[in-house]
Amino acid sequence: MTQEFPGWHGTTIIAVRKGDEVVVAGDGQVSLGQTVIKGTARKVRRLSPGGYDVVAGFAGSTADAFSLLERLEAKLEATPGQLQRASVELAKDWRTDKYLQKLEAMLIVTDGSQLYVITGAGDVLEPEHDIAAIGSGGNFALAAARGMMDSDKSAEEIARAAMAIASDICVYTNGNLTVETIGK
Repeated sequence: MTQEFPGWHGTTIIAVRKGDEVVVAGDGQVSLGQTVIKGTARKVRRLSPGGYDVVAGFAGSTADAFSLLERLEAKLEATPGQLQRASVELAKDWRTDKYLQKLEAMLIVTDGSQLYVITGAGDVLEPEHDIAAIGSGGNFALAAARGMMDSDKSAEEIARAAMAIASDICVYTNGNLTVETIGK
């Protein structure tokens, strides 16, 4: 009898665009099965290929996500200032390359004006309602943020409050946040 290795879980990433800024927030929890392995992982990063600022958040395997972030940086260097084109090129490679097809992660990327979710299925999705969320608690954070968008709260206040709600509901999400803000 073979015993399956329990899956890695644990990420909630949310991006909220409101006014002239986009805030990307991610929790710090990494779980293996029912055990918290690390509570302070940093899953939101600022990339600056060629002086062009992009904020990216990732859910899924950390090593896989780092491979994808490296490739995204290379695409951004090849197409400076063109986040949509770089994202589409990454998604095409991810979908067609035999090595990349095995990568298990999702990305949220923004340059402050554009906001995309990139998946291994070849998707480059521009979210509705100026909110994107991925990971184990993504749907909880998304629902919470949507409920706050018409309030007077800033993008950061909405992202932080949505992450707090997600961490109260999702056992794979904690309240240890990394938050990055980028403007248009």
